[in-house]
Amino acid sequence: MSDKEKTVATNRKARHDYFIDETYETGIVLTGTEIKSVRAGRVNLRDSYAQVKDGELWLIDTHIAPYKQAGRSSHEPKRPRKLLMHRREINRLQGKVQEKGYTIVPLRLYFRNDKWVKVEIALAHGKRLYDKRQAIRERDAQRETERALADRRKRL
Repeated sequence: MSDKEKTVATNRKARHDYFIDETYETGIVLTGTEIKSVRAGRVNLRDSYAQVKDGELWLIDTHIAPYKQAGRSSHEPKRPRKLLMHRREINRLQGKVQEKGYTIVPLRLYFRNDKWVKVEIALAHGKRLYDKRQAIRERDAQRETERALADRRKRL
Protein backbone atom coordinates (compact mmCIF):
# COMPACT_ATOMS: atom_id res chain seq x y z
CA MET A 1 0.00 0.00 0.00
CA SER A 2 1.44 3.40 -0.96
CA ASP A 3 1.44 6.29 1.48
CA LYS A 4 -0.03 8.95 -0.78
CA GLU A 5 -0.41 12.28 1.03
CA LYS A 6 -2.40 15.34 -0.02
CA THR A 7 -1.70 18.42 2.10
CA VAL A 8 -4.80 20.49 2.81
CA ALA A 9 -3.43 23.22 5.09
CA THR A 10 -0.06 24.26 6.46
CA ASN A 11 0.84 26.50 9.37
CA ARG A 12 3.62 28.62 7.91
CA LYS A 13 3.56 30.98 10.86
CA ALA A 14 4.55 28.14 13.22
CA ARG A 15 7.95 27.68 11.56
CA HIS A 16 8.50 31.44 11.76
CA ASP A 17 7.51 31.78 15.43
CA TYR A 18 8.92 28.54 16.89
CA PHE A 19 11.97 26.30 16.89
CA ILE A 20 10.64 22.84 15.96
CA ASP A 21 12.18 20.06 18.06
CA GLU A 22 10.08 16.94 17.38
CA THR A 23 7.20 16.16 15.03
CA TYR A 24 4.41 13.62 15.43
CA GLU A 25 1.61 12.34 13.23
CA THR A 26 -1.83 12.19 14.86
CA GLY A 27 -5.32 11.30 13.79
CA ILE A 28 -8.18 13.72 14.34
CA VAL A 29 -11.84 13.18 15.23
CA LEU A 30 -14.08 15.08 12.78
CA THR A 31 -17.79 15.16 11.96
CA GLY A 32 -19.17 14.56 8.47
CA THR A 33 -19.54 18.24 7.55
CA GLU A 34 -16.02 18.93 8.82
CA ILE A 35 -14.61 16.23 6.54
CA LYS A 36 -16.39 17.80 3.57
CA SER A 37 -14.99 21.25 4.42
CA VAL A 38 -11.50 19.79 4.84
CA ARG A 39 -11.77 18.10 1.43
CA ALA A 40 -12.70 21.51 0.00
CA GLY A 41 -9.56 22.97 1.60
CA ARG A 42 -11.41 25.36 3.91
CA VAL A 43 -9.09 25.00 6.92
CA ASN A 44 -6.95 27.55 8.75
CA LEU A 45 -4.26 26.41 11.22
CA ARG A 46 -2.94 29.87 12.08
CA ASP A 47 -2.95 30.63 15.83
CA SER A 48 -4.01 27.07 16.68
CA TYR A 49 -2.31 24.85 19.23
CA ALA A 50 -2.72 21.50 20.94
CA GLN A 51 -3.31 20.99 24.64
CA VAL A 52 -3.52 18.00 26.96
CA LYS A 53 -6.74 17.94 29.04
CA ASP A 54 -7.72 15.00 31.25
CA GLY A 55 -5.19 12.72 29.59
CA GLU A 56 -6.47 13.48 26.05
CA LEU A 57 -4.88 15.66 23.36
CA TRP A 58 -7.10 18.45 21.94
CA LEU A 59 -6.58 20.75 18.97
CA ILE A 60 -7.70 24.26 19.94
CA ASP A 61 -8.58 27.29 17.73
CA THR A 62 -8.35 25.52 14.38
CA HIS A 63 -10.86 27.05 12.00
CA ILE A 64 -12.71 24.64 9.72
CA ALA A 65 -15.26 26.65 7.76
CA PRO A 66 -18.91 25.53 7.88
CA TYR A 67 -19.99 23.36 4.98
CA LYS A 68 -22.33 25.45 2.81
CA GLN A 69 -24.61 22.63 1.66
CA ALA A 70 -25.24 21.44 5.22
CA GLY A 71 -27.59 24.28 6.12
CA ARG A 72 -28.33 24.59 9.84
CA SER A 73 -26.90 21.19 10.73
CA SER A 74 -23.31 22.30 10.08
CA HIS A 75 -20.56 22.28 12.70
CA GLU A 76 -19.12 25.04 14.87
CA PRO A 77 -16.00 26.39 13.07
CA LYS A 78 -13.59 26.74 16.04
CA ARG A 79 -14.68 23.92 18.34
CA PRO A 80 -11.95 21.89 20.12
CA ARG A 81 -11.17 18.68 18.23
CA LYS A 82 -9.74 15.52 19.75
CA LEU A 83 -6.39 14.26 18.45
CA LEU A 84 -5.63 10.54 18.48
CA MET A 85 -2.28 9.41 19.89
CA HIS A 86 -1.00 6.61 22.08
CA ARG A 87 -1.26 7.25 25.82
CA ARG A 88 2.49 7.12 26.46
CA GLU A 89 3.13 9.67 23.69
CA ILE A 90 0.52 12.01 25.18
CA ASN A 91 2.07 11.61 28.64
CA ARG A 92 5.52 12.34 27.22
CA LEU A 93 4.26 15.48 25.47
CA GLN A 94 2.48 16.62 28.63
CA GLY A 95 5.66 16.20 30.66
CA LYS A 96 7.72 18.23 28.19
CA VAL A 97 5.14 21.02 28.05
CA GLN A 98 4.89 21.26 31.85
CA GLU A 99 8.54 21.22 32.78
CA LYS A 100 10.48 22.81 29.91
CA GLY A 101 8.25 25.53 28.50
CA TYR A 102 7.45 23.78 25.25
CA THR A 103 4.21 24.17 23.33
CA ILE A 104 2.47 21.86 20.87
CA VAL A 105 1.63 23.43 17.51
CA PRO A 106 0.07 21.90 14.39
CA LEU A 107 2.26 22.15 11.30
CA ARG A 108 -0.04 20.74 8.62
CA LEU A 109 -3.31 18.92 8.03
CA TYR A 110 -3.35 16.32 5.26
CA PHE A 111 -5.08 13.26 3.84
CA ARG A 112 -3.23 9.94 4.04
CA ASN A 113 -4.18 7.50 1.25
CA ASP A 114 -7.07 9.81 0.28
CA LYS A 115 -9.24 8.73 3.23
CA TRP A 116 -7.62 9.39 6.63
CA VAL A 117 -7.23 12.95 7.86
CA LYS A 118 -3.98 13.39 9.78
CA VAL A 119 -2.43 16.31 11.64
CA GLU A 120 1.32 16.79 11.91
CA ILE A 121 2.02 18.36 15.28
CA ALA A 122 5.32 19.59 16.66
CA LEU A 123 6.86 20.00 20.06
CA ALA A 124 8.29 23.51 19.80
CA HIS A 125 9.63 26.39 21.83
CA GLY A 126 9.25 30.05 20.96
CA LYS A 127 11.73 32.18 19.06
CA ARG A 128 12.83 35.56 20.31
CA LEU A 129 12.53 38.60 18.04
CA TYR A 130 16.25 38.55 17.22
CA ASP A 131 15.97 34.86 16.24
CA LYS A 132 13.20 35.74 13.77
CA ARG A 133 15.29 38.54 12.29
CA GLN A 134 18.25 36.19 11.94
CA ALA A 135 16.06 33.63 10.12
CA ILE A 136 14.83 36.33 7.73
CA ARG A 137 18.43 37.43 7.02
CA GLU A 138 19.48 33.83 6.32
CA ARG A 139 16.51 33.27 4.01
CA ASP A 140 17.25 36.50 2.09
CA ALA A 141 20.93 35.57 1.74
CA GLN A 142 19.94 32.13 0.43
CA ARG A 143 17.65 33.72 -2.16
CA GLU A 144 20.42 36.09 -3.28
CA THR A 145 22.86 33.22 -3.81
CA GLU A 146 20.24 31.27 -5.77
CA ARG A 147 19.56 34.31 -7.96
CA ALA A 148 23.27 34.84 -8.58
CA LEU A 149 23.72 31.18 -9.55
CA ALA A 150 20.68 31.32 -11.84
CA ASP A 151 22.01 34.48 -13.54
CA ARG A 152 25.40 32.85 -13.98
CA ARG A 153 23.82 29.75 -15.58
CA LYS A 154 21.86 31.95 -17.99
CA ARG A 155 25.02 33.72 -19.17
CA LEU A 156 26.82 30.43 -19.92
